[in-house]
Amino acid sequence: MRPPRKEATRSIKRAAGFEGFGPAAYRFLIELGLNNTKVWFEANRSTYEVAVKLPVAALVVDVAAELTRRGLPLEGDPKRSGFRINRDTRFSNDKSPYKTQVGSVWYRQGSGKDGAGVLYFHFAPEGCFAAAAFYRPEPEVLGAIRERIRVHPDRFLAMQDALTAAGLALDESDALTRMPRGFEDLKDSPVASAIRQRSFIVQQPISLDQTKGPALVSAIADLAAGALPLLQFGWAAVDEAGG
Repeated sequence: MRPPRKEATRSIKRAAGFEGFGPAAYRFLIELGLNNTKVWFEANRSTYEVAVKLPVAALVVDVAAELTRRGLPLEGDPKRSGFRINRDTRFSNDKSPYKTQVGSVWYRQGSGKDGAGVLYFHFAPEGCFAAAAFYRPEPEVLGAIRERIRVHPDRFLAMQDALTAAGLALDESDALTRMPRGFEDLKDSPVASAIRQRSFIVQQPISLDQTKGPALVSAIADLAAGALPLLQFGWAAVDEAGG
């Protein structure tokens, strides 16, 4: 018999420091993928609350504290940094009610999780990763970033060099085939490929072993530190555009 939901919720509020994801977390997500129904989920809700939701909340808190300790301008808390496990199926042919992965986000200080430019951690049986991204930003944000690249190509290239020095690189897989309208004059410039991007992302895989203990906190914070030049470039673009 699973514990009352209120008791599980109180457990999350009492979450101690992050100690890692145990085998039960992976097992729950794998089995959810095989039994993605409300009946199965409700029968196993207590496992989700204890094995998945509780460590995610602790991870959010500990990473936020580590970001602050390092002077990185990102924040997060369990209430705002998590994502519902329920899927939005309104416009999808796949009517499976639940996600089979969990994610957490840390956002620019003072902006909230819907602000542009975030740190993200993805936890799933098929693979985990940490990323810093402006993922498919709103048109005005994407336009502001592109305009800043146009006006300050040297700063953008210097930012890329800083990422390289940190062992990171922009993911260029989400790109237009042609230059966007208004930027055609840059098609032969050193920043042409950057202008065509629809997202600006750096990410790093996280191994299964890394998720099993507190070292995951440092791994996520390390990615944030290395990717900070990208976040700062994008935030500056938004600020300059009055966003």
